[in-house]
Amino acid sequence: MKKIEAIIKPFKLDEVKDALNAIGIQGMTVTEVKGFGRQKGHVELYRGAEYDIAFVPKIKIEIVVAEKVVDQVVATIIEKAKTGKIGDGKIFISKLEEIVRIRTGERGETAI
Repeated sequence: MKKIEAIIKPFKLDEVKDALNAIGIQGMTVTEVKGFGRQKGHVELYRGAEYDIAFVPKIKIEIVVAEKVVDQVVATIIEKAKTGKIGDGKIFISKLEEIVRIRTGERGETAI
């Protein structure tokens, strides 16, 4: 089992979610986050004053999947989240030791 964490631009969320649903991904956690990478924030003008926005708003999607579908999920996220411009985001993949469904006590892939 793997956990896929994707940091994407907020306006790409619906497109990514719909594409993941289309390939059978049923559950995900979505969090509004802020951060920066090479983008290093930007300057905005508000009522004549400049404001340095150091942290850029992003969306973090967390998905737990079986190992056999990891490549398909990652490819789908890349295809739908990519704009070709700086700040498109990152995908992190980690191995999970165990999953437990609280309601039923199921463990492993059946708990996904």
